[in-house]
Amino acid sequence: MFHLMSDGPMSEENGGQPPMIPPGSPIIQPPNHGIARHLVLGIPPVLRLTIANLHKRGYAEPNDWSKLLPTGREAEFMVILTKQVPLN
Repeated sequence: MFHLMSDGPMSEENGGQPPMIPPGSPIIQPPNHGIARHLVLGIPPVLRLTIANLHKRGYAEPNDWSKLLPTGREAEFMVILTKQVPLN
């Protein structure tokens, strides 16, 4: 399984979050894999519970998600997961 949220190591500079892939950047994927992007919107406690639930099910590591990003709506945030998924 390959995760795409990071194109480099996590560091203290970015708050322990993996760097985001800039929009328009080419994403190189192995043969027989596709890219899935997951966008989850909600209040921070719900987002954390969702991330923990997907981790518990073995789908994604908590560090694979972006940091909380404001949506522009009051008290609403989003998190993004970009993941390579095997097609077979």
